This record gives sequence, C-alpha cells and structure tokens, in this order.
Amino acid sequence: MSAIGIYEVGSEEFTALQARLKRRSEFRDVAVGAKPEELLARAKATGDAEFVAFAEKFCAGLAHSANATVARVIEFVDTHKDEAVRHLTRLFDGTELPSNRMKVGKMDLMKAADGVDEKLLKTCVEHVLPRLRRFHERQKADSWQIEESGGATGIRVQSLNRVGLYVPGGTAFYPSTLMMTLVPAQVAGVKEVAVFTPPGALEKSPILAALLLELKVEEIYRVGGAQAVAAAAIGTPAIARCDKLVGPGNLFVALAKKQLFGRMGIDSIAGPSEVVVVFDDQADPRHVAADLLAQAEHDTQAAAIAVCDSADAATAVQSEVEKQLADLPRKDVAAASLREFGGIIAAPSKGFALRIADAFAPEHIELLTATAEQDANQIRQAGAIFVGPYAPEAFGDYCAGPNHVLPTSGTARFASALSVHDFTRQVSIIRGSRDLLAASRAAIETLARAEGLEAHARSVGVRFN
Repeated sequence: MSAIGIYEVGSEEFTALQARLKRRSEFRDVAVGAKPEELLARAKATGDAEFVAFAEKFCAGLAHSANATVARVIEFVDTHKDEAVRHLTRLFDGTELPSNRMKVGKMDLMKAADGVDEKLLKTCVEHVLPRLRRFHERQKADSWQIEESGGATGIRVQSLNRVGLYVPGGTAFYPSTLMMTLVPAQVAGVKEVAVFTPPGALEKSPILAALLLELKVEEIYRVGGAQAVAAAAIGTPAIARCDKLVGPGNLFVALAKKQLFGRMGIDSIAGPSEVVVVFDDQADPRHVAADLLAQAEHDTQAAAIAVCDSADAATAVQSEVEKQLADLPRKDVAAASLREFGGIIAAPSKGFALRIADAFAPEHIELLTATAEQDANQIRQAGAIFVGPYAPEAFGDYCAGPNHVLPTSGTARFASALSVHDFTRQVSIIRGSRDLLAASRAAIETLARAEGLEAHARSVGVRFN
C-alpha cells in the first residue's frame, strides 16, 4: 500500500477522503485522556492534604469530556483564582507551582537562556525578526477624519492595552510562534504583553528564553493549558486580565478560548494545519512530495492534499513521497497523517484543480504550475497563497514576512492571518457643530419616529428649540 493515495474526483475513495477531512474540521467534544478518577488518584499519591481536597472538589461529578473539563477549569479559576491556577497546573502538568514562582523572574529567564544555540539566536535576530517587522510595519493603519460644516467624523486607531500570547510547550517548542505573535503586537504599540507557556517550557527550550530576553518581554508566566486561558480572561491577583489572547495550543486551549470568547478577545479557534498543493506536469515531483511531507510531519491530524490534472505527474509524486518518507525523522507521524488526511486528487483539468483547491479554503495553498502567477488570481479562499516553485510553505512558516498564524479548517472563507490589526481597535470619533447637525436633523427625526423612538427625535430637536 502506498504512503499516499491517488483519488479520482467523484470516486468512492475521493468521497471518503472528503468525509474524513470534514470530520477533522468539525470542532467536536472528545473523551479526555486523563479521566477524573486518574487525576484524583494522581493527586492522592502526593500525600498533600490541601491539594487532595482541591482535586476531590474539582473531580466531583466531572464528566469524561474535554468540554466539561474546560468548563470546570474556568469555574474554578473564576472562584478560586491563583489557588486554582496553581493546583490545576499540578493536577494536569504534574508541576508544583508556588504563587511566587508563577511569574518568571529575570534571573530565571537568563538561566533558562544559558547554553542557547548562538547561531540559531543570531539567525532569529538578524534575519527573521527584521523581515517580520518590515512586513508588519506596512500593515499599520492611520487615524483619519472627514471635516464637514464645522464638525467632523473619523476613526482613531489605537492599540489594545494588554494582550496575552500563548506559546505551546507540550510535545514541541516553536520559537517561530513566539516571534509571529509578539512582533505584530509590538508593532501595533501594545503597552502590556504577557506570555503564557507551560511549566518547564523555557528550561527545555533555551531559544524561547533567549528570544524573550532579546524582545524585552518582562511578563512571563509558567502556566499553560485551559487554566492559562482562564487566568488571562478572568484575571487573578497574580495575573492581570488581558484584553485579548492569541496563539495556538492543544484541544483544551482551543476549547477554553472558545468558551471564554466575549470575556476577552481571541485570534481564532485553531485546528490542525493543512496545505493544498496544485501542480501540473511541469512541476518537479521532488518539490511537491517535499512540501506534502513538510505539512504531514506536523502531527497526525495535519492534512496534506495535492491536486493535479496529469495522471503521470500524480504517479511520479506518489513515488517520490515514498522515497522521501523513508528516512524522515518524524516518519511515523507523517505516515499517519498521509494515511488518514493526505491524498493526491486527480482532476479532469487545471481549472477544475484550482476550483477544488479554492473550495477547501485551506490554511495554505501552493501553486506549482507553469502558469502560477495567473493561477493565483483564481484563488480567493486561502489563508496564504504560495506562488511558484521557490515559495514553499516553509518559507512562509519562518521568515518570508507574512504571519504564519493562519485560519484553518476552512475558516479562510471569512478569516485572515494574524496581523497588526488584531492588536488595534478603531474608535469612531464624531465632532458635532450646529450646522452639521442641522443638515441631518430631518433625517434623524424621521428615522427615529419611524422606529418608535420619540426620545431620540426629541434629543435632536431640543438643541434647536
């Protein structure tokens, strides 16, 4: 059996792949890995009476589902504040977290950064960060106003006061995520930035600690998971409430962001990563295969789809995937991803291939075709479009300039990449004058009375009586 299948449009195999991708994109509740009984047993094994009492209350009557667990976490953080954050961190991460250790001190940060790969740090500081800043600086919007009859209407663009950045620290550590979330916030002029990352993340990833020092972030918390999201949204004595939280995380982080939206802003509820590569018989099969595997190695839920109108080219890519997969360090992860959510779709024409890609509204679309520049104009629904053989997704992931925090699971139909705009607000400014209001008096009074709001009409008329 090949590592990646070829599916003809309209075939049963193609329909089955579509069904798997649809299920993948649906944000469903799932049974939790660590059941309440297991969490409680873990707490009792510590012999800490205070911690055990907390765990007993938390686990009492708790359903075996991720949604229920997150709802309980939010309830406890809302009620018990820092005590809940500390105990939940111990319960889920196995790390005892005294209140005075919740915030990372400067000396601890410097110690965690000790031994950083200097070449990697130099690459980030001298190559990646300048490119990100240059791109995001172009996104800044100016305030404006329209003057009229002695008055004016306009927009004031202002940065958010305080934002939280969530930096994952579970199975992998991504310094690129820190840079991609922090740079637009700094460019926007956000006054306070708080970084949340699970306990031990900084110690295991010196580059994260070194970048936090380099970027002059002074507020960092050893808190992850749903409890970090809850603390950011609700606020505790130790952690001030954030106006918005951005950054990817696991299922529990995503569910917490979903449940807490409204108490604070969020960037998105991110799902697994995905790419759709449109290629033709002029594309190098090695390039297409390499880009599919680059996506598939993310995790077993990643989706790597290719679409082509040439049977021979599809077969060549299928063979090349097999060859390149053989010595890939994350071979098992990539193979599982390709088996469940990967595929090469055989389309009847290039136009059909482009329409299929656009219909997916994926996070990333690559165009490896002889007419990539023209084909890009046919794509309207994608988080990012990579045009030509020298624009692999990895370029965008690390240092092209645009943000790599992108809409997933078809949300590119209505959502955009993380940007400076996510860290600003536009406030309408209305400066009145007697002449300007007089010119609109009749319209206001007519509309107000049509809607049965007499006081609205009178609030204008009184100014002229």
